[in-house]
This record gives sequence, structure tokens and C-alpha cells, in this order.
Amino acid sequence: MKKTNLLAGLVTCLYSGMALAQMKPPVNDWLINHQPYTAAVTEKGKEITLSNGLLSRSFRITPNVICTDYRNLVSGEQLLRAVKPEARITVNGHDYMIGGAQGQPQQAYLLPAWLDKLQAGKSDFMYKGHQVTSIAPYLKWTAHGWCTNPKQPTGKALIFSYEAQAPELKGLLVKVHYEIFDGIPLLSKWLEITNQSGEPVKLQQVVNEILATPEEESAVVGGVNKMRVPHGIYIESNYAFNNAMKANLSDQTTHWKADSTYTSQVNYDYQTPCVLEVYPIVPVGITMAAGEHFESVRTYELLLDGYDRERNGLAQRRMYRTIAPWTTENPIFMHLVSTDPVKVKAIIDQCAATGYEGVILSFGSGLNMEDTSAANIAKFKALADYAHSKKVLLGGYSLFSSRRISEEDDVISPVTGKRGGAFFGNAPCLGSKWGLGYVQELKRFISATGFDIFENDGPYPGDVCASTTHPGHTGLEDSQWKQMQLQKALYHWCNERGVYVNAPDWYFMDGTNKIALGYREVNFSLPRAEQLILNRQNIFDGTWEKTPSMSWGFVPLSEYQGGGAAATLEPLNDHLDSYEQLMVQYYGAGVQACYRGPRLYDTDSTKTVVKNMINWYKKYRDILNTDIIHLRRPDGRDWDGVMHVSPTLPQKALIMLYNPTEQAIVRELTLPMYYTGAKQSVRIREKEGAAKAYTLDREYQAHVKVTIPAAGYTWLVAE
Repeated sequence: MKKTNLLAGLVTCLYSGMALAQMKPPVNDWLINHQPYTAAVTEKGKEITLSNGLLSRSFRITPNVICTDYRNLVSGEQLLRAVKPEARITVNGHDYMIGGAQGQPQQAYLLPAWLDKLQAGKSDFMYKGHQVTSIAPYLKWTAHGWCTNPKQPTGKALIFSYEAQAPELKGLLVKVHYEIFDGIPLLSKWLEITNQSGEPVKLQQVVNEILATPEEESAVVGGVNKMRVPHGIYIESNYAFNNAMKANLSDQTTHWKADSTYTSQVNYDYQTPCVLEVYPIVPVGITMAAGEHFESVRTYELLLDGYDRERNGLAQRRMYRTIAPWTTENPIFMHLVSTDPVKVKAIIDQCAATGYEGVILSFGSGLNMEDTSAANIAKFKALADYAHSKKVLLGGYSLFSSRRISEEDDVISPVTGKRGGAFFGNAPCLGSKWGLGYVQELKRFISATGFDIFENDGPYPGDVCASTTHPGHTGLEDSQWKQMQLQKALYHWCNERGVYVNAPDWYFMDGTNKIALGYREVNFSLPRAEQLILNRQNIFDGTWEKTPSMSWGFVPLSEYQGGGAAATLEPLNDHLDSYEQLMVQYYGAGVQACYRGPRLYDTDSTKTVVKNMINWYKKYRDILNTDIIHLRRPDGRDWDGVMHVSPTLPQKALIMLYNPTEQAIVRELTLPMYYTGAKQSVRIREKEGAAKAYTLDREYQAHVKVTIPAAGYTWLVAE
């Protein structure tokens, strides 16, 4: 039995409570050691295969490009039941298939013996050649600050070239890119189209992935929206928005559909969700001029080897660390509520004195990055220069959406023909004259001042616009695609210049660094004691799919949306216990919070607390920014906690434990050590105390007795 197949059995039952007594520890779990898994493209006759030891995807290049096999090499799962086109485009009102073939007699499974009998469609785009290259970075990012992964992803790319057979499309060239990454069961797919026809063509839609997968479940009665979709493949693309703070709810391109040609399925109405198609919900809708080049959304396909929520979350988080390494940057910053140069310099001095690394001029501070007058530029350049002299980053907040600009520049509703009806009610169109100017003013301001951080609130949320006079789009049909490209281009520009971007929407694949954990803003007007537990719940819930460095929380140093003295920390010296606890919760999770107020400390004792906390965080920064294992969700009734794990660092785990009750509690905790890489034993210490050896049980768990103080916390380190 191969070790990878053994691994599949192990991880399936690791947290389900099934016995592991008869199983040997895997030596090549990619989540513990990814080094053995190197991407390669192999060619043998008319067969081409991408593989990295974790997944493989195989193609035939006759009678056209046909995907014949798509397997998870860890679990052995086959993800393909039938041949479909490799992509589909809609041009000038007609659908055209890219690759694929027809004639498979049974759609429930695919036999190799059938392949030679398949035929290409007469109007399909036909294979003309291919090339194999190393993966090229999507963004020209380099690390500019502390991060856990300063490297761009590596792997191999396979690119198939196609030409149109339909006479009306002669000169329209299509390339389909497949990229397989080293060390992770991940594949990326995207299209590029070049119009060499000599005439403009209307590109209405691009479907860049079509997969006929086995069904997740069989039901005689049911439907696409009621039945479960295949669990073994996670899909994410760089076309996501709507401020949900979650990938799956922000997704705009993943569609699970029925397959009416699959006539042997159990479902009576042929409504089993067993075909994956990837395309924007709102069609592309653009006109390609002669000579114009187009690139589709980029889709990432992560293969999952079981149903365990934590393991699948770890896989998703590893995906971000790999393909979007900028998300592993995690500067320590605060939010200042003033732009008074005296106050800005004072907070910069406080940051330098306590170890903070950045200041963001917050909403309500008075910053206007759209003002590129000489006086405004000079003011903020001087402040940025001062910050840099203290080795502190300086940045600012700008609101795009959720505001009114003018009748001429706002989003026009296709229903009413008037302003309104946008995601936030009223919003400017990014393709309007004002919107195009907004982007240019931001670039001008950031370049001229030397700002290091850009917090973009209300980034483009997907509004369509029916205006026919906006210069950035021609009308309703192309309004979403064109605005999305404008928003992405701004984030690309920031990313490649080392400008750190906070944006409360899912633009990670296009260069943003951080998003909110997911929280309700009015909760920061609640009493401090309630905020403590709610914040820990936010951290626990918000880190199943996001890494700690991808998330920000919030701490109202001064009043925010009400609540008065009971909700805020000012004066800080009067609420040191709450201030320290809030910092512990966030820094102990590896999550930066927006400490929003006029200052970080007000007395020497407050300064000492802040400085000690930052020193502690920096001492354990590496392990605190590793992935979280979720131990127990806060409920106010008993202990709660999270555990950071790493198989490569000297500290294998750091465990944060909290006691919300009014009495000290003693508990024997079961700590899952599998993802630390420890196999037999581990040494664990409480805080900076002496370490004690613990023998792991057959499920790689350590059993540790710990006392957690009343209304307090403690932490453990495993080495």
C-alpha cells in the first residue's frame, strides 16, 4: 500500500474518533512535509499528464484535447466521470467549445477503450500545439516587511493552443493554461484570447472550466440546489466580492449544474449536481477590438482528501500561503483618529517606543487621499518621512463605495434608469469620469507621499451600471467586468509597489493583504466584558479558512458608534486589565486589530503593558502566525482556546487558553499534536516555566492538566 493512500485513511479518521491503533504514522503528509511533492509534466505519445504526487490530471491530444483522468493521489478519488469541453466561449451570440470530444456511450464512467472512438465537433476550437513552462508569478510581488512566506509559488504550466474552425471566427486564437504547484494538491486554470480576425468581436461569456464529476450523493427526488455537491474539490477564483468576508459567499464564478446527457443517474429528473462550470455570474459582455488580448478569471482547484473540517481548512489556508504569499505579511498597526501633524508625530513616537510597526490614519481622521493639491501632498509626505525616520509605516483610509458623488458619476440602475439600487444603496461607478479620476488620484497621492498602507473601504462590490456615457465602460453588459478590472488593477499596482492593502472584500488573489475577521460593528459599543468573549468567538469562527495574517479585528480605544465609558478603553490606564486581555486575545491568535483611538498609552504603566505585550508577540511571532487548530469555541461557560502548530519551527505549538468564569478552573486538556509533526512525545511548558515531557497517545494527542485563572488566561508552548 502506498504511503499516500495510507495517509488518506489516517486523515479521514484523525479527528473523528476512529481507532488508529493499527495505522503507522505517515511520513509524507503534505500538510506536515510538502518537500517530496514536485510538479512535473510528462508526455507519452498522445498522452500528457500534470502531476506532483498529490494530484494528477491527464489529457489526450487527439481527436482534440480531452481530459481523460483527474485524480487525488492521496485519497485515490477519481474526479472525472465523463469527457466535456475544456472551456466554452460565447462570441457574437453563439457558443463555441474549446477542446473536448463527443460520442462517450455512458456518462457515469469513462473507459479508456472508448477514447479512440470519440470525435471532435465541427465548430469546436481545435488543438494546434502546446508548451510546457515553469509557473510565472501572477503579481510581481516581493516581501517588504515581516512575513512567513517571502517566496512566490513554483511549479509547472501546460498551455494548449487552439484555433477556430468556424469560418466566422477565423483569426480568433485561444490558449488554455493549466498550472500545477509544488507541494500542494492545487491546480490553476485560465484562458487567454487574442483577436487576430481583423474585425471586432463581441465576447459575451467565457467558461474557463467544465468538469463532469461523480455525484456526491444519489437521490431519486431532489435537485441541483438541494443535493450536496462533490466534496473532493474546492474551487476559488480571482473574481469574488460582496463584503461577506468569506470566500464561498463572495464567490461569483462556481456553478454546479445538472447533466441531462447523464441518463443513467439515479435522479428521476436528471437534476443531480455533477457538472462544474466556472464563469462570472454577470457575463463578461465586452467587445474585443481587432488585435485585442483578453484574460479570463483564474480558477484554483484544490483537491481535498476527506471530510474533516480542520484538515480542509488547513489545506485552504496553505493554498493562500502558497499562491498569495503577500497575505503572510502582518505588520503591527494602530488606527489614529486625527491628521493633526502634532498628534500624528506623537503616535508615531509611541509606535516606535512600544514596537508597533505602522499607523493608519483612520476613518474620521480627516484624511482625504483624493486631495492631491501641493499643500496636502506636502503635509502628508512630511509625516510619512517622519514615520520612516522612526522605522514606522504610515498609511490611510479611503472610502469608495457607499457614497453619493453626482447624477453623472453614480451607478445607474438598469431597472429604474436612475441612481440607486447599488449594493450599498448609492455608489459611484468606478468606470465613471469621477471613478477613473479617483483611481488616478489615489495612485498620485500614494506615490507622492510615500504612504505604505492603503485601507480601501467599500471596494468595488460588483455593482452593474446602465450608464452609456461613462468612459470606463460602454453600457450595462460590460459594466461589471470593466469595473472589476479597474479595481484589480489598482490592487495590482499597490501590491507590486509594496503598499500594504486592507480591504473588506475578497480580493486576496489580486493583491490585497488583509480582510476583517467577520464581526458586527455595533458590538464594539457593548460593555467591555461582552466584547472580550465576542471577540474570541470572532477569532475562532473567522480562522477556519483564513490564516491569522489575513484577518483584522477591532478594539475601540475611544468611543465607536456609542456605548459610552462602559464600551471603551479610554482612559487606558483605568482599564488596563481589559486592554491587556484584548491585546492577548488578538496577538495570541496572530491577528492584528485596529486599535482605534488617539493614543496607544496614556501613562508609564500603560506604556509598560503595551510594550511588554508587543515584546511577547515578537518573541513568538513565528509560531503565532502559523495555522490555528480550533480547540474549544468560547461560550462563556467553560474554558476556550486555540492552538498554533508548526512542524518546522523550534516551537511546535503555542496554545492560548481562556477562562471566562469568575473562578479559577483546573482542566485536563486533550491537545491534538498531529500537525506539529510530533509522533511519540513532546515537551510542553506553561508560559516561561520548565518544560515537561508528555507521551502522545495513538491519536497523536497530549493530555495536559492546566489551571486557568479566574477571568483570565494562560498559554502553553510545545517544543
